[in-house]
Amino acid sequence: MIITGIIPARYAAQRFPGKPLTIIQGKPMIQWVYENAIQCADLNEVIVATDDERIFNTVHDFGGKCVMTSPDHLSGTDRCAEVAAHLPHSDAIINIQGDEPKIHPGQISEVARLLQSGASIATLVRISDNQEDFQNPNTVKVVRDRNNKALYFSRTSIPHQSGQSFLQHVGIYGFKRSILLEINRLSPAELELQERLEQLRWLVNGYAIQTGETNFLSISIDTPDDVKKLTAIFG
Repeated sequence: MIITGIIPARYAAQRFPGKPLTIIQGKPMIQWVYENAIQCADLNEVIVATDDERIFNTVHDFGGKCVMTSPDHLSGTDRCAEVAAHLPHSDAIINIQGDEPKIHPGQISEVARLLQSGASIATLVRISDNQEDFQNPNTVKVVRDRNNKALYFSRTSIPHQSGQSFLQHVGIYGFKRSILLEINRLSPAELELQERLEQLRWLVNGYAIQTGETNFLSISIDTPDDVKKLTAIFG
């Protein structure tokens, strides 16, 4: 199976403009993500997809592969789909978050294995007992069936009972290329708009999302304060 890793990266994030170019331990964040991704043996190539020439030039300067995409995309999935449409040689696409500078190559491989085992859409979850995260709407929770397919994703605390471990969603997605191009044509769903979670659009339309458990710790950078938290954890 030929798998392409795509890292969507836009400059104009509302909470943290210019986030991909934030310097972390001497390198721009997008470089950290790219260099970790290319270490994944399951990826045949890695491409940064951006709408900004500053990001494009930065990736070019450190020797990475980058393509320009439309500035009108509402999500990273849309940006990945634009690039995937021009990759007929790829069987599958892994959408690698451009704001996780410490993403582990093994985490990407975990998604690749789900695709190689037949999943049309794949993502990861992590078991957590952090009750602060359980109550935090920025931490997405997921419940799944006995075959580890996702039943629902929510910013609300699910299952309802507190004090127990829960499944925290890890925002990396893998798609068969043909499925990615299909779901990119779907209209937004009401539940998606209410929860602000695009994966609910796929579930509402009958697409199965296979989940796998990961033990790798990955931290998303959403605000400048998150950079400090990352440094405190990883040094």
